[in-house]
Amino acid sequence: MTEPSQVFSHRLRVRWSEVDMQRIVFNAHYLAYLDVAITEYWRALGLPYFEAMEALGGEFYLKKATLEYHASARADDLLDITLRHIRTGNSSMLMAGAVKRGDAVLVSGELLYVFADPSTQKPTPVPEALRALQASYAAGEPVFELKTGAWSEFGPAAGSVRHEVFVEEQGIPKELEWDDADQTAVHAVVFNRLGQPLATGRLLPQPGAPGVGRIGRMAVKKALRGTRVGRAVLEALVKASAERGDHEVLLHAQTSAEAFYLRCGFTPRGEVYEEAGIPHREMFRTLV
Repeated sequence: MTEPSQVFSHRLRVRWSEVDMQRIVFNAHYLAYLDVAITEYWRALGLPYFEAMEALGGEFYLKKATLEYHASARADDLLDITLRHIRTGNSSMLMAGAVKRGDAVLVSGELLYVFADPSTQKPTPVPEALRALQASYAAGEPVFELKTGAWSEFGPAAGSVRHEVFVEEQGIPKELEWDDADQTAVHAVVFNRLGQPLATGRLLPQPGAPGVGRIGRMAVKKALRGTRVGRAVLEALVKASAERGDHEVLLHAQTSAEAFYLRCGFTPRGEVYEEAGIPHREMFRTLV
C-alpha cells in the first residue's frame, strides 16, 4: 500500500507510555493514532461528531483495518498522521492513512468503515449530505458558512449555542444569559454544511461611549474550538463595527480566553474582575 496524498493531516507527539520494552512505539498504538486523526477529520469538516451523526441517522463503525509497518517511531517523535478519503460506497467509507516522521512513512494502511443504524448496527445508506460535504472538503471548498443579522432571524441558532456553552457547560444562571439587548444587537452565527450552528457572538453600541462597539456573548461549541470558527465570528463583528463608523470595539473577555483575543489584536485594559462567578478582563481593539 502506498502513502496517501496529504489531504488531511494531524500532528501528535509520541508519549513515553506508548513505547514498549524495545523502546519503540508498540504496534497497536499506530491504529490509535489513525483513529485520533479520523476524529480530527470530522472536526475539520465542521461536524460535532455525535450531534452530526444523530442528525444524519447513523454512525460509522470500523469494519476492517489493514496496516503495513515500514519503520518505527520512538518516544518524543513528532508524527504527522495523514488521511485521504478514497471513496464512499452505498453504506461504506474507505480511508487511506499514513503515519509519517518528516518525509519518512513509518506505517501505511487502509480503514474501511460501515455506516449503520446505531440501534441495530445494521448498514444503512450514507446520506447524500455527507457525501457532498466530503467531496467539498476534498476539493478545498469551505465547510462553514457565516451569517450575520437580527435576533428575529438567528435567535434560535445563536441561542442554542449560547445555552450549551454558558448555561450547560459553564453553569451560568439562565436569567443572566438572556437580556433585551439581543433584540437590537447584530448577531453572527457560523453554520456547518448540515445547517447546525457552531459558534456565535453579538455586537452592540457601548452605552455612554459614542463610536465604540461592544462585542459579547462569544460562544463556540466545545467540539469545534480550535477550528477558527470563533475567530470568524469575532472578525465579522469587528467588521460590522467598523462599517458603521466605530473607532473602537471592546469586549469583556473571560480570562481563560484572553490569549485568543490577544492573538486577534485585542489589548487588555484595566484589572481582572468577576462576572457571573467567572474572572473577566476588558479588552479593546482600535479600528482604523
